[in-house]
Amino acid sequence: MMTQIFSLFLFMLFPSESSLFHLQVLSGCAIIVRGQPRGGPPPERQINLSNIRAGAMARRAAQGQPDSKDTPDEPYAFQAREFLRKKLIGKEVCFTVEIKTALGREYGMVYLGKDTSGENIAEALVNEGLATVRREGIRGNNPEQVRLCELEDQAKSSKKGQWSEGGGTHTIRDMKYTIENPRNFVDSLHQKPINAIIEHVRDGSVVRALLLPDYYLVTVMLSGVKCPSFKREADGTETPEPFAAEAKFFTESRLLQRDVQIILESCPNQIILGTILHPNGNITELLLKEGFARCVDWSMAVYTQGAEKLRAAERSAKERKVRIWKDYVAPTANLDQKDRQFVAKVMQVVNADAMVVKLNSGEYKTIHLSSIRPPRNESEDKNKDKDKRFRPLYDIPYMFEAREFLRKKLIGKKVNVTVDYIRAATGPGEGTPAFAERTCATVTIGGINIAEALVSKGLATVIRYRQDDDQRSSHYDELLAAEARAIKNGKGLHSKKEVPIHRVADISGETQKAKQFLPFLQRAGRSEAVVEYVFSGSRLKLYMPKETCLITFLLAGIECPRSSRNLPGGLQVAEPFSDEAMLFTKELVLQREVEVEVESMDKAGNFIGWLHIEGVNLSVALVENALSKVHFTAERCVWANYEEKPVEEVVHLSEEKERVANYRHVFVTEITDQLHFYAQDVETGGQLESLMETMRAELASQPPVEGSFVARRGDYCIAKFADGEWYRARVEKVESPAKVHVFYIDYGNREVVSSTRLAAMLPAFSTRALPAQATEYTFAFIQVPQDEDARADVVDCVVRDIQNIQCLLNVEYSGATCPHVTVQFGDTKDDVGLGLVKEGLVMVDVRKEKHLQKMVRPQILFLAILNIWRYGDFRADDADEFGYRR
Repeated sequence: MMTQIFSLFLFMLFPSESSLFHLQVLSGCAIIVRGQPRGGPPPERQINLSNIRAGAMARRAAQGQPDSKDTPDEPYAFQAREFLRKKLIGKEVCFTVEIKTALGREYGMVYLGKDTSGENIAEALVNEGLATVRREGIRGNNPEQVRLCELEDQAKSSKKGQWSEGGGTHTIRDMKYTIENPRNFVDSLHQKPINAIIEHVRDGSVVRALLLPDYYLVTVMLSGVKCPSFKREADGTETPEPFAAEAKFFTESRLLQRDVQIILESCPNQIILGTILHPNGNITELLLKEGFARCVDWSMAVYTQGAEKLRAAERSAKERKVRIWKDYVAPTANLDQKDRQFVAKVMQVVNADAMVVKLNSGEYKTIHLSSIRPPRNESEDKNKDKDKRFRPLYDIPYMFEAREFLRKKLIGKKVNVTVDYIRAATGPGEGTPAFAERTCATVTIGGINIAEALVSKGLATVIRYRQDDDQRSSHYDELLAAEARAIKNGKGLHSKKEVPIHRVADISGETQKAKQFLPFLQRAGRSEAVVEYVFSGSRLKLYMPKETCLITFLLAGIECPRSSRNLPGGLQVAEPFSDEAMLFTKELVLQREVEVEVESMDKAGNFIGWLHIEGVNLSVALVENALSKVHFTAERCVWANYEEKPVEEVVHLSEEKERVANYRHVFVTEITDQLHFYAQDVETGGQLESLMETMRAELASQPPVEGSFVARRGDYCIAKFADGEWYRARVEKVESPAKVHVFYIDYGNREVVSSTRLAAMLPAFSTRALPAQATEYTFAFIQVPQDEDARADVVDCVVRDIQNIQCLLNVEYSGATCPHVTVQFGDTKDDVGLGLVKEGLVMVDVRKEKHLQKMVRPQILFLAILNIWRYGDFRADDADEFGYRR
């Protein structure tokens, strides 16, 4: 007889396989043990308990044997198996081998603990009435057999287990044969955890589980992952894929016959997907982290614990190159860190999935959005063959909407680019075009993934990959989820409504059509347009949204260097600085919204006129940057309308004019960092209060629909301030729906709010009903310090003195942006600006007008050698007489 000790733990901490031991209970009288793994899963060893017999467990009929039948559990067979499972799994045991048959079957005794002094498992079974003693051939000199017989007699007298009155049978139902609609069964559980016992492990990611308390036996595939499997050959043998055996042992050693909870998450095509929960770990994530499994897209979406956790675990295994990832090479492994992540400025949206960006180095780079496909027409290629005028941007449904979404959100903005992979160049194939090498990346702005936003609006679809194709977006799961939402809500490409049609007339070079449009464009004055293409510094293609037409537009008043182009006589060589001029125009206006004034048309049907962008005349800008010459026609047009950049205007009045002191009562509401301030007239304060009260009452009775207001720059609206009240406002800038810059027109303060806090302004409360009450002013006769700290001291002082109090205000002279005023305290009539000078916080702005000389007293300069004057009069050569510009 030989005695061996096995440490068989529940592995509560999920240790690495270098220290694993493993046990499985087959029935009430048979167990399987495994030793410590060395270089792979250890061999199994079955031990049958000597001198006892427990009920046989149920068995299904053998496949391929027509005469075989299913056999149910014998009475108390399941209870005996459960008794052993709960007593042995995860405990340290030792066993003795008494008999080994010619077929290799081993019989012996099993003890809890490190030696035979521990609890005898066979005796425990017999004592509970869960096994019978084999009395045939009992030898009187064998004390162990005698002890078993005594225990059996005691169990009989106590009517324990199978000696009691009652059934003792359990009906275990195989869901495959007893449930007609597994999907309904899974849905009825509502993804709630249910108790279960793992009965069998087919491979690392597929198990058989016994659901409690109804004893349903189900096959569960782990959601979101797949382990290497065992391929069944024609002769019935199984060939394991690389690491299949190791993955199976990894799952077995942690879950087999353990009490767990299972979330049944979905049932596509009769395959039940689920997640196995254990108090000390999630086997799905562990398999990925240890390199025994890979993520699978088709079941990732149903994983209730969060797909990002699975991706992170897989990424960890890839980085460490463990097991199935031992030969893994990252898609961006050959790129430097600066080439993987960078900030760039979007210069052009090439298509609904690509853009040209400008790097900090000045280099231009084309970026494709990872893992998405723009709208496409199934008959696109046929249309190209039949109609050479086929225009994808306007003719493919939703292509224009997708391009416009990207253009409005990105053009001229800085974005964060994370390169996901480089798609190698491909040659032309049968029915497929050739593609150059593509840099595919995730582009974000303000924390928003542009590709995800595009997909969520139904303006792009997500590319499906082979499971082994790792060249995909780093946010692939978010893209799939966004597409699922778009499909569910019927957005864009997934809408059942009629597709939008864009009937855009291209009149470029069409002289007769251009003549028809010319009078309308001339009468329209300044018209809105989008620059679609830049041919050269002064030649552009414009989309006129109001007229829904495309025109060729030539800048008036200038002669710009010509770019190279093909002519009937051959290639025309580019003139000097033509490329620089074209690049200048591209960076300034390409795909921007501009205003144009059409004056005339040339013989080729090209319109001639002026183009303005954010107050800049492009013709003037090219001349100012020495990239174009002035054409003689400019004398009567461009310079007549040209306005210098505004500078503070000094009003020269006659010496006879006297200063007018007409102080009025105002209420100071806001003070800026540049020492400008906003004030309300006290006389109209009652009207404002009445309007606010009426407006808020109406909003309380009929609250606006959250998110219904689409913010555009310059629009008036009402906004909910931080205090929860509604105020009148004007939109100054729209970064994103979550970041809208607004200016409160009655108080002068600014705020960045979400569009959900904005609503349309009703006519009854518009600026026509009551003009904006906050007027901007600045202090007269003083110069604000340029030093930020010194200026901050001034602002703090002014805020402390006059904000939110009633003062007296008199306009002294006009300025470039707002009137210059003197302010007096309402009670003492002391001049606020004079007080700042006396405290040495500001400098005096010496005015030359004679009627203002009384206000600028020379002695003020010497009143206090304090603060900014503590080192003397530092202005020196910066004074006006030395050429200093305020």
